[in-house]
Amino acid sequence: MISKKERGHIDHIKAANSGAGFAGKIHRPIKIVVLGAGSSFTPRLINDVLKIPGIQGGEIALIDIDANRLRTMHKLINKLVAANCRGDIWNVTASSKRREVLGNAHYIVNCIEVSGIDCVRFDYYIPLEYGIDQCIGDTSGPGGLFKGLRTIPVFLEILRDCEEMSPDAYVLNYTNPMSMMCIAAARSSSMQVFGMCHSVQGTSRLLAKRAGVPFTEMTWECAGINHLAWFTRLEHNGKDLYPLLKEKAKKDLSGNPVDLEDTADLVRKDIMLHFGAFVTESSGHLSEYLPYYRVRKDIKNKYCRSGYDGESGFYAQNWPKWRKKADRDREKMLRGEKPIEWERSWEYAFWIIEAREKDTPFRVHANVMKNHRKAGPLIENLPYNGCVEVAGMVDRSGIHPTVYGKLPPQMAALCRSLMGAYELAVDAVIEKSKEAAILSLVLDPLTSAVCSPSEIREMTLKLFEAEKDYLPNYQ
Repeated sequence: MISKKERGHIDHIKAANSGAGFAGKIHRPIKIVVLGAGSSFTPRLINDVLKIPGIQGGEIALIDIDANRLRTMHKLINKLVAANCRGDIWNVTASSKRREVLGNAHYIVNCIEVSGIDCVRFDYYIPLEYGIDQCIGDTSGPGGLFKGLRTIPVFLEILRDCEEMSPDAYVLNYTNPMSMMCIAAARSSSMQVFGMCHSVQGTSRLLAKRAGVPFTEMTWECAGINHLAWFTRLEHNGKDLYPLLKEKAKKDLSGNPVDLEDTADLVRKDIMLHFGAFVTESSGHLSEYLPYYRVRKDIKNKYCRSGYDGESGFYAQNWPKWRKKADRDREKMLRGEKPIEWERSWEYAFWIIEAREKDTPFRVHANVMKNHRKAGPLIENLPYNGCVEVAGMVDRSGIHPTVYGKLPPQMAALCRSLMGAYELAVDAVIEKSKEAAILSLVLDPLTSAVCSPSEIREMTLKLFEAEKDYLPNYQ
């Protein structure tokens, strides 16, 4: 028998899955600020908020230092508002100077990119000289570290402005490296910062599809750290789905053409077989967080595929192209050559806003600091001062992370191997310390599997020199 509470939660999941939204009305105009509004996320994110039933409008403030992209996005968001809303309920403002529009915000969505277009190739090609082969390189390893060193100082400056101008706002961060961003914010700011990611929503739906069950009927638990959270429970009508998924994975990894069903996502499938659970992020990301898959050429060829499945240099070689394509697409949208009629997505940011404003309890997964909960750790066998990704319940009083308990020890150990590196990376930012940055990479699982400590030091200093214009005052 399903309890009333469980039935209510299932109904809310169905509402989110269908895009229908929750019953009721939002009783106040709200102000939403988007930092890095030139991001490719912005049109769909704003579309999501415009699709909230019963919303009363308010202000959407766009901030970006790229004047051309900001100008285009301002026009596009105005067009979206006109297409989705009756009456003049939304005021869309834009500025390249954040303090002009940051005041009195209720929600601040952070999508900034700091010097990525200039430095992404340094982040990939210099480590490659030392044998460190990255696919994405924006969360861990040399690429993730240096993206953090460039991005976190700007984020902390933004948070200081938020403390002064919108101290009660919720900051919903989408920018990587997620864990580093959240740790630095918790150490340096009084703002309420929550890390938003696509991984849990996307992978839970993927697993339901692979298991052949309706997503809304699947029972699951997921916890860990960003991009390395584990689906420790997957059930349908009380039946464990892992035996079926593992059997499929064995066939996909067998190499026998007769047995093959799906040759994508092999790294995650292999980790599931050996560690016992499926991981939230793509095989391309996951292969970078571990010392197993990108060290020997024969192993990489066996498990890594094109694109997000593990392609070498995928992010570095494609990011500039993606930015240009995004710019062209926006121009086409403005000219009416590309549609802007989208269904509401399952991105958490604006479901959080709707659930909070309507006081409708709803479960999300977010990245939070463990010391966010004073009574004790959220995941018992991970470091207390680390950033973890866990379920949380949203209502009018906020986002309430839930206590998970203990991860299986082998899963916790992989998470801890990255958490120590992230802590040192944040030390490097706050203390402007090259030494802490070097030690962060000495502890990074992939980097340390390839290089000696002296090679890591040499490579890190070379990266500092290549990106010195974006990394002032590091000693």
